[in-house]
Amino acid sequence: MSDISGLHHISIKSLGYEAYKKSFNFYHQVLGMPVIRTWGEGDRSGAMIGLGGLIMELGANGTPYDAVGPINHIALRVSDTDAITEVVRAAGYPITTEPKNIVLASVPPFPARIAFCTGPSGESIEFFQEL
Repeated sequence: MSDISGLHHISIKSLGYEAYKKSFNFYHQVLGMPVIRTWGEGDRSGAMIGLGGLIMELGANGTPYDAVGPINHIALRVSDTDAITEVVRAAGYPITTEPKNIVLASVPPFPARIAFCTGPSGESIEFFQEL
């Protein structure tokens, strides 16, 4: 029997305080995610941002990285992929995949509307609208 009850949080470590402030602004101001708590100052700053039943932890104490690593992207459930894509575009963040309809080849087939952008710390973010 497992004691695991679910996923608690996703952590994004920015490379220093200025990059952290950009990430904090993107997730809190641009995407409208609520702040749960903050801590520290400068390069020791951090925050937990509400993500539905999950938490996104942002930190300023990241270390340089060369590869994407095993996590390919963060998928955020949205009600309107096109609208959130325009909000992100207007805030100056790159849209790497324009909104499009897809059908995941699963049983049963799973239709969705998706788009991707690059976040302030280089993270790949998918906006995922179930159809």
